[in-house]
Amino acid sequence: MTTPAIDRAQHERLANAIRSLAMDGVEQAKSGHPGLPMGAADVATVLFTRILKYDAAEPRWPDRDRFVLSAGHGSMLIYALLYLTGTPGMDLDDLKTFRQLESKTPGHPENFMTAGVETTTGPLGQGLATAVGMAMAERMLAAEFGKKLVDHKTYVLASDGDLMEGISQEAIALAGHQKLNKLIVLWDDNGISIDGPLSISDSVDQLARFKACGWKAERVDGHDPDAIEAAIRRAQKSSKPTLIACKTVIGFGAPKKAGTSKAHGEPLGAEELAAAKTALGITGGPFEVAADVLKAWRGFGASGFAERKEWNARLAALSERKRGEFERRLNHTVPAKLAKALVAHKKALAASPVTVATRKASELALEAIAPVMPELVMGSADLTPSNNTRTKAAEDFTPKTPKGRYVRYGIREHGMAAAMNGITLHGGFRTAGGTFLVFADYARPSMRLAALMGLPVVYVMTHDSIGLGEDGPTHQPVEQIASLRAMPNMRVLRPADAIETAEAWQIALERTDGPTVLALSRQNLAPVRTDGTATNRSAKGAYELLAAEGGKAQVSLFASGSEVEIAVAARKLLADKGMRARVVSVPSLEALLEQDEATRAAIIGDAPIKIAVEAAVRFGWDGVIGTDGGFVGMSSFGASGPYKEVYKHFGITPEAVVEAAIKRHNG
Repeated sequence: MTTPAIDRAQHERLANAIRSLAMDGVEQAKSGHPGLPMGAADVATVLFTRILKYDAAEPRWPDRDRFVLSAGHGSMLIYALLYLTGTPGMDLDDLKTFRQLESKTPGHPENFMTAGVETTTGPLGQGLATAVGMAMAERMLAAEFGKKLVDHKTYVLASDGDLMEGISQEAIALAGHQKLNKLIVLWDDNGISIDGPLSISDSVDQLARFKACGWKAERVDGHDPDAIEAAIRRAQKSSKPTLIACKTVIGFGAPKKAGTSKAHGEPLGAEELAAAKTALGITGGPFEVAADVLKAWRGFGASGFAERKEWNARLAALSERKRGEFERRLNHTVPAKLAKALVAHKKALAASPVTVATRKASELALEAIAPVMPELVMGSADLTPSNNTRTKAAEDFTPKTPKGRYVRYGIREHGMAAAMNGITLHGGFRTAGGTFLVFADYARPSMRLAALMGLPVVYVMTHDSIGLGEDGPTHQPVEQIASLRAMPNMRVLRPADAIETAEAWQIALERTDGPTVLALSRQNLAPVRTDGTATNRSAKGAYELLAAEGGKAQVSLFASGSEVEIAVAARKLLADKGMRARVVSVPSLEALLEQDEATRAAIIGDAPIKIAVEAAVRFGWDGVIGTDGGFVGMSSFGASGPYKEVYKHFGITPEAVVEAAIKRHNG
């Protein structure tokens, strides 16, 4: 981006427009964080007037530089910038309704509510970690489609809190290892947190820390625009990711509150606000921006117009095939061949059934998926041999092999999940990452944001129950399935065999409005499905696997995953005792409960006895079996031992299911 030289006086007027709008927005709402926008206004002004490649008229231009406000509490900063630069859909009325219900200016930036916001931020560290994924995706996409189409940088404005959160260590270690030199983090180094001076809780040498992780790092005066620009220019030439510590004063300009925690998370108050505007030389009433200042800002907002038009011309000059593929990938359009490939895979499994763990069945499905879905980026948190997430032909993503589509995330579940969000948000790729189901707890905040943003990320979470046996209760998930099912917009799929696993992958990859967990077994499972039908029987969350024989069902047995075979065995034992039972496989409990009433009722059936079987806690199953239904599962943590003995120890057996049915039958 090339812009006319800006003198100090002009810069200050531009920056003060941000400060003024931020102060007014927080004051009007009687809620918010004015300190960061006031302190970081100089940094943001330099970035948006001298550095950033963007066209405010088209905030989704694929080759724009990304700007992530990781310090999401300072949201008035980005809202002010969007208004000043002329981003469509952001006007003064939106600033005046800051933090109000259904406004475009919520308390923390939400990418699904506000045009120009790259990612939802607020939970500290998330923006920084997500930006790592964006930088990874930029490198991958450039390697595939060339720098004439893909050549941009990712900038992050981070706070002290972002750097203190544990996820930041996972993120910066991954970025340094991958040498993501197009990632530039601007740290609002103001030394203040909510509790007071940062010195009361932290004494980390952040520059040394980042350098130890393979970053370039330096400190500048965060109120000297020329120094800030020079540091960014140096960062742009680095072979490493860069941290620029911008030494700032929180609440800059506020006579009494600047440099204190009082400027962090509360309105300045009318008296202090007026005094701050006087000290800064800001005239005019609330939400007023001088005409010449607004005109200048709008000019900077439009400065990327010509570059965007040139990029559009380069895109149009591509062959129809290559342009179509590029656009398909950016739009997350599912390849037409995916469904056909998985149907063919199911037919092969029906013809030659396999008794394998569903983690292995997932690997078999991926071998069918990979050739028809080149945008699928796989990876694992250092559990590749256990998660079975790497196909035979996969190549690792490294600085020397940017076309690689397998990411070695290391033992960084939280950083992995956040980076997967960033890869997905960037566009051009779908992504899936593996770990053990019990470690969903390490990744949960990033998974929650994926659900909130509606990102089609896939989590391959293996070792899904007490069936992992000898590793014991620390590794045996019992409550994780229920807790993930409880998360809005998160889909959990727990397939029972290889065919259901293929169907689960199809559901996950065809979904474009939210994330999916594939909960997969460590232990081998016998096939319960022998049909290779083109219909995805798992799509409604559940289906009748085996009907009752000899008359109307007296018992309905519901089970997911590895417990379906237990239900099948119990059905036979019940038949021997003269009781008619049907088996319903429930790969996705929450999907079943989301069906319309008629569909749900037809699948659940009207058998007087309903029993669910799952090697997890009961929570959630009452929606199917009722509060008086039988449940064979867990009510405690697990135990260490061979998995068959562990199942027997906790009474999750066909015999226990039969006993529960007979008990209810006899009243």
